[in-house]
Amino acid sequence: MNHKRLLTIDDEEAIQIVIKFGINMAAGWEVLSASNGKIGIEIAQRELPDAILLDVMMPEMDGIATFKALQANPITAGIPAIFLTAKAQAAERRQFNELGVSGIITKPFNSLDLPDRITKILNW
Repeated sequence: MNHKRLLTIDDEEAIQIVIKFGINMAAGWEVLSASNGKIGIEIAQRELPDAILLDVMMPEMDGIATFKALQANPITAGIPAIFLTAKAQAAERRQFNELGVSGIITKPFNSLDLPDRITKILNW
């Protein structure tokens, strides 16, 4: 797999760590982390990652609001985003797809499988 840079936006530090280690071990990709939407947007603008893994349920600015802000910004609008969520019922999936999110990965997940799943979702 080619070297990629990802940004994980998740308020749970344990999830950030699991994602970072799993992706790094399985694919050697660089993983940046942000603990909330506001910081995530700042990092995305500055670092321009290849893709963003975005938790849906976060305090203050949730994943949907963060995604909309990223899409509204010309600097970050082209960065594909994949939602990480425990809520993956048909209605939520439809709502996420209508937003234009690139894909959905349901929690819990095996972090060592993430590079393959991300590659398939984004056709890398």
